[in-house]
Amino acid sequence: MDLTAAGLVSRVVRELGSRADELIAEVESGLRRELPELWDDPGIARMAAENIADHIAAGLFGLEHAIEPGLIEPPPADVDRARRLARHGTPLGTMLRAFRLAQAIVLDRLLAEMPRFTEDAELVSAATRHVIATAAAYVDRTSEQGVVAFQEERDRRLQWRLSMVNEAGVRIGTTLDIARTTQELADHAVEHFADLVTVDLLDAALHGHEFPSEGPLVLRRTAQASVSDDGPEPGAAAQELHICPEGSPEARALVTGQPAKHHGDTAAADAPRVHSTLVVPLRARGATLGVARFCRHRNPVLYDDEDLLLAQEIAARAAVAVDNARRYSYARDTALTLQRSLLPRGAPRQSAVEVAYRYLPAGDRVGVGGDWYDVIPLSGARVALVVGDVVGHGIHAAATMGRLRTAVRTLADIDLPPDELLTHLDDIVLRPSGEASDDMDGEAAGDMGATCLYAVYDPVSRRFTLARAGHVPPALVTPDGTAEILDLPPGPPLGLGGLPFEAAELELPEGSLLALYTDGLVESRDHDVDTGLATLRHALAQPAPSLEAICDNVIEALLPTRPDDDVALLLARTRALGADQVATWDLAAEPAAVARARSDVSRQLSDWGLEELDVTAELVVSELVTNAIRYGRPPIRLRLIHHDRALLCEVSDGSSTTPHLRRARVLDEGGRGLLLVAQLAEHWGTRHARRGKTVWAELSDTAELPLPAFT
Repeated sequence: MDLTAAGLVSRVVRELGSRADELIAEVESGLRRELPELWDDPGIARMAAENIADHIAAGLFGLEHAIEPGLIEPPPADVDRARRLARHGTPLGTMLRAFRLAQAIVLDRLLAEMPRFTEDAELVSAATRHVIATAAAYVDRTSEQGVVAFQEERDRRLQWRLSMVNEAGVRIGTTLDIARTTQELADHAVEHFADLVTVDLLDAALHGHEFPSEGPLVLRRTAQASVSDDGPEPGAAAQELHICPEGSPEARALVTGQPAKHHGDTAAADAPRVHSTLVVPLRARGATLGVARFCRHRNPVLYDDEDLLLAQEIAARAAVAVDNARRYSYARDTALTLQRSLLPRGAPRQSAVEVAYRYLPAGDRVGVGGDWYDVIPLSGARVALVVGDVVGHGIHAAATMGRLRTAVRTLADIDLPPDELLTHLDDIVLRPSGEASDDMDGEAAGDMGATCLYAVYDPVSRRFTLARAGHVPPALVTPDGTAEILDLPPGPPLGLGGLPFEAAELELPEGSLLALYTDGLVESRDHDVDTGLATLRHALAQPAPSLEAICDNVIEALLPTRPDDDVALLLARTRALGADQVATWDLAAEPAAVARARSDVSRQLSDWGLEELDVTAELVVSELVTNAIRYGRPPIRLRLIHHDRALLCEVSDGSSTTPHLRRARVLDEGGRGLLLVAQLAEHWGTRHARRGKTVWAELSDTAELPLPAFT
């Protein structure tokens, strides 16, 4: 029986089919030698071996039964295997080269077997052409199908990776909180491509320091997440410090800045067994902030290069968010530290009012503002109450607040009336604004504006004098429990210039409560100013055992959550100095009045039980009255105020001339009067009224005669 080319091929294939295992082993050996990357991953290696066997079986079956090349069925799992290679990150060229190498090995074996069945060279040549054509057509068709499936999977995986990165950009860094940002990274990774994630930040980076060049790497666990029910809870080990072992994958990633993937079973105490790990450093703006570790223990697929690239892209976005949060936290802490250092640390000693206060910084999204409050003791047992608000937020606002608070204290020290003080303060705000406009943008220059409320209370007359510069009006609660918002002349905000400020004067009964505050207390996104003022009146009118309790009631009623803006609240309950604490004498403008004044002072001190101050007070009063008679103008008045074991001596006259302290020379007969007063008094000074002036000196029961003043 004469053989045809197809018949010869069929006989050769049947003979070779009995040794198919040898052929498969030969092909696998050749692929291992030429394409070792296919055998690195055990799962891919098993798939490659199965693919080799299935394709050889399909090809030999088609040749044996003379099936047309286009009708030979490839293995059913061939397309899925191509997709798996794409998911694994295997290059397309590697897959196609594997097809050609396998084809060449099988063809060589077939062609080598043909001469054993016939010596007809023509038949062998025809059979060879038939085998080559069939094999080429089969490989071309299966390669084309594999390429289509491979590319579809690569495109799908690329789209998935892009969507993961885009979603990470939306989900990671929603706040400026470092712990929450890292937890968002861990949660996002666990949802999509990791079974266990931990995020550790360098403790030095969290405190604003550079990467440690020496010593161990100290890490702080800021986030972790797991798909396992028995895995660590999110935040369970948050803020836990630990040393990064030298030579560990994490240490290498931190030092080199390069990511890495590791395969192999590892397990820590109380943790699932991990078989694939990605270690990715968190780097932003040239600084290494920490390291993220992505592990798989439930998902059997090992991490590949594309997974590593995805982890890098997500970690890079997270690192920028962490760095933003770190920089913001540092700037906010700096501004808060500056602001707190500029705010009063406690209420100063004074007898005019009982005070309580609260200061609440704004939420993290807004930043530190420039609100402030102050309580300033004045001469004559009076006290100044101040609340102010600088436009803007951040260090600039805090620094401006400190400058204005210092200016208010300086102006208050020279006893300016409230409206005049605000006029001078307006000039102080205008000067830096003019300087800033030359080298700063318009927004920064505009941030120099501010509002202020300045009030002075005199416990002797029980009068409040108030003036405001664009500030919200204060609230008043009378002893009978009636609460109202005071209608004061508005006055322009500080920094406008050229507009007048007006003062209002109120006489209040003892025990009245005055509330000064900034607009952040009564105005927010949840309600308007009118609603806030009504709530404030209601909260102030509620009975409470102390001013501190009233402060708490007001804050709770108006600010149930973190405020949108800084809030300063100052409460002052008035006291009064009665006739038994104040003594006043009108003096004639003649030298004999000095002796009578000394006698009156001595008698009054005896009635008050302040005999220990007798000599000191007589000397001070003698000098002040003598100066008023000699250099001042009538009317002349002497007033003594006794409060808190202190004695205030005040001498008023109709002249506006300010006395100056000077030092007399050795042979001078005069010029030592005010020097003596300064030596004997704890404090002394001059305050001006609409007409005339008052020179005052404050004495305490610890005052002693300074011997150097007499030598």
